[in-house]
Amino acid sequence: MSKKNIGVLVALLLIFSGCGAIFNQPLEITEARLGENTTKKSMLKGLLPINPTVVGVYKFRDQTGQYKLVENGTSWSTAVTQGGTSILLKSLEDSKWFTPIERENVSNLLNERQIIRSTRQEYSKNNKEQVTTSIPPLLFAGVLLEGGVISYDSNIITGGSGARYFGAGGSTQYRQDRITVYLRAVSTSNGQILKTVYISKTILSQGISANLFRYVNLKRLLEVETGVTRNEPTQLAVKEAIDKAVETLIVEGIIDGLWIPKGGQEVVEVLREKYKKEKEEADSTVLLDRKLEDRRGKSAISITAGSSHISGDYSNPKGKLGTSIAYKFQFKKPALNLNVGFGYFQLENEGAFKEDLMSFDVNLEYNFLPYDNVSPFMYGGIGTVSDLDIASPQVKFQYGLGVEYLPVNNIGIKLFGEQNMLTNDKLDGLIQGKRDDFYWRIGVGVNFYMGKPYNRVKSVIFE
Repeated sequence: MSKKNIGVLVALLLIFSGCGAIFNQPLEITEARLGENTTKKSMLKGLLPINPTVVGVYKFRDQTGQYKLVENGTSWSTAVTQGGTSILLKSLEDSKWFTPIERENVSNLLNERQIIRSTRQEYSKNNKEQVTTSIPPLLFAGVLLEGGVISYDSNIITGGSGARYFGAGGSTQYRQDRITVYLRAVSTSNGQILKTVYISKTILSQGISANLFRYVNLKRLLEVETGVTRNEPTQLAVKEAIDKAVETLIVEGIIDGLWIPKGGQEVVEVLREKYKKEKEEADSTVLLDRKLEDRRGKSAISITAGSSHISGDYSNPKGKLGTSIAYKFQFKKPALNLNVGFGYFQLENEGAFKEDLMSFDVNLEYNFLPYDNVSPFMYGGIGTVSDLDIASPQVKFQYGLGVEYLPVNNIGIKLFGEQNMLTNDKLDGLIQGKRDDFYWRIGVGVNFYMGKPYNRVKSVIFE
């Protein structure tokens, strides 16, 4: 296949992979539909109160003062919907735990009730029949709900990637914003704040594009370009955050005895355990949705295999396979561990030198992200290298870099590269020049962690 055909194929793959929106473009006017649902995951599914609580909401609005972010010029459109009160009232009604009453526009309600009284009085004067002028009293709220959207942070994380080869290329970009909602319940009898909850929600924007720019022959130029952008609606993000705030308010209120569910104490205990797990997960998740967890046990057995390359006094080095086994011990400081290992490997220069060797290493290792499932690491230490008879071991120093991935807790897969530097020039049997011999190792390995972790996440979560 020619380079030209390869370039066209790459462009087509970039265009048609991951771009489902391209095949569902909005080319026609759509009819009105019921509003979209947010998350369906809820701890309150099938759980109802003995008696719903009457609540009033005077206002639940945007308190951020943020305007929409635009690249050029100024936008006077707000970044957050101003209809937070309406969203909250709908959420309260759908929860079936509250009976919301009108308070946002209570003046309109009072005016209408006055019109009803005046009309009935006029009708009663002009009619001999007895007509009552009283109307049922308004419900009063036992609890007021206050709060609002108190933060909108733009571009808390941005990024992208792209590639271009022989006139064909593609790229992706993303941006993440974040909103924060506070909701509190206040007793109307004494003004006590019964409960306050805090919920955050990220808003994702993504874009993907692909293009092809090629001369198919001397006078024919082919240009192809396509792309799609997807922005998570801010209104739905606000709705989801408010829905979650209402759910959390109900759950914490049940646990603290503010609201009483059907089913009694047994239901409360089940709900308490569910909420405890969710709270622990939230406590170990930091700003950028990074899930921090003690995934590694206190010690580990590490088995590696890789290729070794000598850099000595002979030319034409060849890569030879080798293996090693090590024992790792973690310190209480989460990023540090000490490992001791033995290895077997071969070194060879084609037609000049070949030797089977053993190594003994002691390394201090540092993990950059000890609570993530993907963590770069670096290490360094001292060791020895000798032949299989362990005669005349030679001292060396080694250092290396790598990355470890944990598909499940306590099992890590790692890629690494290291340099081993000897303190003399005798490794290949030829003493020549001023530079000491050294060799490289590149390989893969598996770490099997043992024992319980230290459970250090909460104490260092913001370090």
